[in-house]
Amino acid sequence: MAESQSDDSRSLDIRLSGADVLVIKKRYETLSIVNDFLIGVLFLIGSVFFFYASTENAGVWLFVIGSAQLLIRPTIRLAHNVHLQKIGGDRWNM
Repeated sequence: MAESQSDDSRSLDIRLSGADVLVIKKRYETLSIVNDFLIGVLFLIGSVFFFYASTENAGVWLFVIGSAQLLIRPTIRLAHNVHLQKIGGDRWNM
């Protein structure tokens, strides 16, 4: 990653190589995969908990937590896009 400063001392131009962008993309992709895996585990366990009356309440809570994690998925994608936009300027139209 190369940094250069323009005449305006408050402006900083950061140029990323393809490798830098790839590292950022892989980190967010891994985070998204882990989140999706946890969603699947929570819904699977929650479904099994519905077979038994004694664990039904815990199953409901697992569904609620899994549903909240479904909101995390677009948040991860948005954070990825904002991160690339912030460090790369208008060159990254994702």
